[in-house]
Amino acid sequence: MTQSTRAISPLRQRMIDDMTLRKLGPRTQIAYVRAVKNFTRFFGQSPDAATAEDLRRYQLYLVQQNTSSTTLNATLTGLRFFFEITLDRPGVMRHTSHVHQPRKLPVILSVGEITKLLQAAGSLKYQAALGVAYGAGLRASEVVHLTVTDIDSKRMVIRVEQGKGKRDRYAMLSPALLELLRVWWREGKAQRKVLPGGWLFPGQDPVNHLSARQLNRAFHRALDAAEIDKRVTLHGLRHAFATHLLEQREDIRVIQVLLGHQKLDNTARYTHVATKILHEVKGPLEYLDLKPTA
Repeated sequence: MTQSTRAISPLRQRMIDDMTLRKLGPRTQIAYVRAVKNFTRFFGQSPDAATAEDLRRYQLYLVQQNTSSTTLNATLTGLRFFFEITLDRPGVMRHTSHVHQPRKLPVILSVGEITKLLQAAGSLKYQAALGVAYGAGLRASEVVHLTVTDIDSKRMVIRVEQGKGKRDRYAMLSPALLELLRVWWREGKAQRKVLPGGWLFPGQDPVNHLSARQLNRAFHRALDAAEIDKRVTLHGLRHAFATHLLEQREDIRVIQVLLGHQKLDNTARYTHVATKILHEVKGPLEYLDLKPTA
């Protein structure tokens, strides 16, 4: 019997129904169900029989297994939904608490490194897709879901539908990025890869869009080909977009809107990595008439 034909327990089905009622996304639902499955494996019984002490033991177990703060908090969020919403037992989670996640500064690619990366993309389609990730500051999932009609050359904006948080927004479309997209569109159309009104970056079958995984692989191939040894991810292009705009003295609130951040705090962290701005600051020691002594 395969996973698809195996009967779903009434308890899991109720949880799935509760998530569906709240319109939680597919990835969120998978993560929440996985959290309950892993706990059930640890608990050894049906999860609805668990007590507050059982949940406390499980969190202690995860910590002792050196589980990352991100994974631990995601697990507790899924369990909290199950016990508080599906089982209506909010008290069971009273001995568990989310842990502090260290805020790390992103690694930033320089303008020169971005240029080398895009030139090493391997194909015009990937060069254009990675160009959008950097030139408009889009997330990988937002890039691959773009359609031809999302590019508004008259208003010079890119329409991003249902981005993170299920929110629509407009991203910037610079003349250089528009020209790159036009070159790709003409080639893709000539090769019958880009269909009228279809995906801007189609997969092998033009009916389907390029996957985020495929784009991620293309990014790392380009990173290797450009001989860039920084430990950076595809999301680093979005970080570079914000940092480079900040270094060009663009208003931080404008950058916040372009990134689709709800909180300014999320955008303000780029001030810590905008090295061009730091280099322009005159240190207090410069104002002293200090002569070094032997």
